[in-house]
Amino acid sequence: MARILALDDDPVMRQLLATILQGGGHEVHLAPDGRTGMELFRALRPDVVITDLLMPGLDGIGVIRELQTLEPSLRIIALSGGGRVLTAETSLDVAKRLGACIMVAKPFTSQEILDAVAAALPAG
Repeated sequence: MARILALDDDPVMRQLLATILQGGGHEVHLAPDGRTGMELFRALRPDVVITDLLMPGLDGIGVIRELQTLEPSLRIIALSGGGRVLTAETSLDVAKRLGACIMVAKPFTSQEILDAVAAALPAG
């Protein structure tokens, strides 16, 4: 079981992530935006952070940058469905270059999310 912090501005997506991750036996904390997510990160020190890339205010790219400064070894999973300007692939490529260890395109399956978390966690 891992402590996971999931950030997404879409309440349906947050609930979906919570349902999938809790069903996988994980402790899940949710944030509706990057600022709230960073506050929760500091308080909880999760094992894994899952962040959407396109959010108002502090977006996922900003979150990844801040997290890399605070804890460079943190395992970060980036989610993106793309947007009006960037495709999901482009957004996820930027996230990888900034330090996300795993990229998942929306829409995703429950198994893809659980596999991403398993891959992000240390072996053993």
